[in-house]
Amino acid sequence: MQPRPEMHYDAATAISQGRREEQEDAISTDFQIGAPIGFAVLSDGMGGHAAGDVASKIIVTEVFSELKLQSGAPERFEREIGAILREAALSANQCLRGHVNAHPEARGMGATLVAPVFAGRRLYWISVGDSPLLLYRDGVLQRLNEDHSMAPQIDFMAEAGLIAAEVAHNHPDRGCLTSVLIGDEVTRIDCPSEPVMLRGGDVVIAASDGLQTLSEEAIAAVIARCGADAPAAEIAGSLLAEVERAEDPEQDNVTIAVVRIRDPEPGAQGASRAPQGVAAGRRGAGGATVLRPLQFLRRGGGAQR
Repeated sequence: MQPRPEMHYDAATAISQGRREEQEDAISTDFQIGAPIGFAVLSDGMGGHAAGDVASKIIVTEVFSELKLQSGAPERFEREIGAILREAALSANQCLRGHVNAHPEARGMGATLVAPVFAGRRLYWISVGDSPLLLYRDGVLQRLNEDHSMAPQIDFMAEAGLIAAEVAHNHPDRGCLTSVLIGDEVTRIDCPSEPVMLRGGDVVIAASDGLQTLSEEAIAAVIARCGADAPAAEIAGSLLAEVERAEDPEQDNVTIAVVRIRDPEPGAQGASRAPQGVAAGRRGAGGATVLRPLQFLRRGGGAQR
């Protein structure tokens, strides 16, 4: 008999083109009933017509297929999760380089990546770029992954009194990315070695930055209105509806993966125990890997969303 599962994952996705001419987001998820591992892979493409949508699809296809292959041995998968996630991201980045070399007209294409992996109560992830990974717990929403854009530095300047809050909010460089997958060396990777521990009632959201038309307070309010027992599909649909109500004339593509964490029902079967040697706790400081000095990629010219 298989051991009782640690958690149940109620997962749903939602996608909207917004006001853009192209859909440049891509997403794929794998949450099977009884499986000990679940994951989502989301990518937000850059590069305009016939480039950004291809870039995001390449990233999602390559990372998803590698995670699917490796998760067939769940204990080894979790034991080596950091190396597997990094290798998947870097291999996908190399595929982008190969596509650009074969199609020079696509030069300037690129994409972000956020890929949360759920193993029992443990949440791991890898991310490159500004696509957020959010945790809603006890009425509070917090961002888990690093924001590889200029926004954190600009906000810090506002908090330090160097610039006005309004100037920071409307700063033209907020969207400049400090790390992104473009087939070149990857500037920064956020892939913490220790997982975040989940508990029943948590809601985890991976999204493209189009969701950030809404403030964190507004996102939290939507989840709260849905109620503690609302299924993931209701939360995802409600978030999309709230974005549409904002009526932003320049609304970006919006893609969302919502995972509501539920304690397993008594007698449920199907998940394996945690492998030995896997640390459990909050994300430590130093979770990001810096591979070379920062370069700043403006969302304009050849790398425009």
